Amino acid sequence: MATVTLKSFTGLRQSSTEQTNFVSHHVPSSLSLPQRRSSSLRVTAARSTPKLSNRKLRVAVIGGGPAGGAAAETLAQGGIETVLIERKMDNCKPCGGAIPLCMVGEFNLPLDIIDRRVTKMKMISPSNIAVDIGRTLKEHEYIGMVRREVLDQYLRERAEKNGATVINGLFLKMDHPENWDSPYTLHYTEYDGKTGSTGTKKTMEVDAVIGADGANSRVAKSIDAGDYDYAIAFQERIRIPDDKMTYYEDLAEMYVGDDVSPDFYGWVFPKCDHVAVGTGTVTHKGDIKKFQLATRNRAKDKILGGKIIRVEAHPIPEHPRPRRLSKRVALVGDAAGYVTKCSGEGIYFAAKSGRMCAEAIVEGSQNGKKMIDEGDLRKYLEKWDKTYLPTYRVLDVLQKVFYRSNPAREAFVEMCADEYVQKMTFDSYLYKRVAPGSPLEDIKLAVNTIGSLVRANALRREIEKLNV
Repeated sequence: MATVTLKSFTGLRQSSTEQTNFVSHHVPSSLSLPQRRSSSLRVTAARSTPKLSNRKLRVAVIGGGPAGGAAAETLAQGGIETVLIERKMDNCKPCGGAIPLCMVGEFNLPLDIIDRRVTKMKMISPSNIAVDIGRTLKEHEYIGMVRREVLDQYLRERAEKNGATVINGLFLKMDHPENWDSPYTLHYTEYDGKTGSTGTKKTMEVDAVIGADGANSRVAKSIDAGDYDYAIAFQERIRIPDDKMTYYEDLAEMYVGDDVSPDFYGWVFPKCDHVAVGTGTVTHKGDIKKFQLATRNRAKDKILGGKIIRVEAHPIPEHPRPRRLSKRVALVGDAAGYVTKCSGEGIYFAAKSGRMCAEAIVEGSQNGKKMIDEGDLRKYLEKWDKTYLPTYRVLDVLQKVFYRSNPAREAFVEMCADEYVQKMTFDSYLYKRVAPGSPLEDIKLAVNTIGSLVRANALRREIEKLNV
């Protein structure tokens, strides 16, 4: 087995005086969901972590999707010695590929990696009633549609240009440090194109690890992060005739109904020269191909004559993991469980969590000059939960209310026709902020929502009578 050592591990031991003054507390090495954060227990030290001699802090990022790419770039820019390990450089995750407008600016994304600028959406009910959405968008506003293999590669290459080392390899496991200041030893297989598909077994010593390796995260398993519910997303890329592609030039469709998914939605999202047709489910994973067929059938007139060019499937997390942090290891993106319910959005939150975690490391290490500890990474989770956890909770409620039955879905689509609902929804989605509303319009919305649910419930009872 070959061994790769980034730099000699020196300069971490404290003097005897420093060791005497350091106060160690035995606490759970994790930061869980907010109910744990409310505890008064905190890790404290009499002295800060020591400065590193003759080297920079070393951090490994496992996974090269939006979370890993954003984390690696931020670390490298901040003076951290950074390695990113990605097992599949051309990975095409089954993902609708929608990104909010704010992500383009925040992450300085070039416009040429955005396949389509969607300014119109159709929300289609179980009874095929279609509601047009997008009337409130301003002229410059749009939802970006990207292909994951294009976006992910761009972010990795940008991280590499900023100084990160990118390795095509498969992370296997890690050996945890025996002491608070000892390194983690990573075991991985590197693929260099010369050793065939088997690759070469290697090891690497690092000071901290960011797990950005998706829903089946091996980093999460290595810190006993716990399980979570997950959805199966299934997607087909379909190349359709040019005249039909014109219909989807700036339009995306979302289908709801028991036929396409009992707890999610089906989609038709436009890409550069094809459409992505997919669906997902948590509760009925074994029926995913049946739901996919139903989604294709609902859109069949608009994709008629199309040819399937790629089939993709992948697990998607449904809520944050019980543990997202242990000592000097933190989880981001899908590995942490950062996919919203109801909408299934994950790309922006993945990239944002990767960047926030890296920023906490850069700050805590004083640009790579000091060792970090769990307290530094804890700041990332506290900031993340404060900023975004309310969004996850609201969308969780919406999914439970409106995705529970076909009548409830009919009510949801009816509600989406309201211009005020569209404005509030798009403002919140495009800019990832809580849009200020009008008290009068909020009251009207509440009344209309209740009215829609009452009508939906009445419709459900009538359907049940017919089925008796």
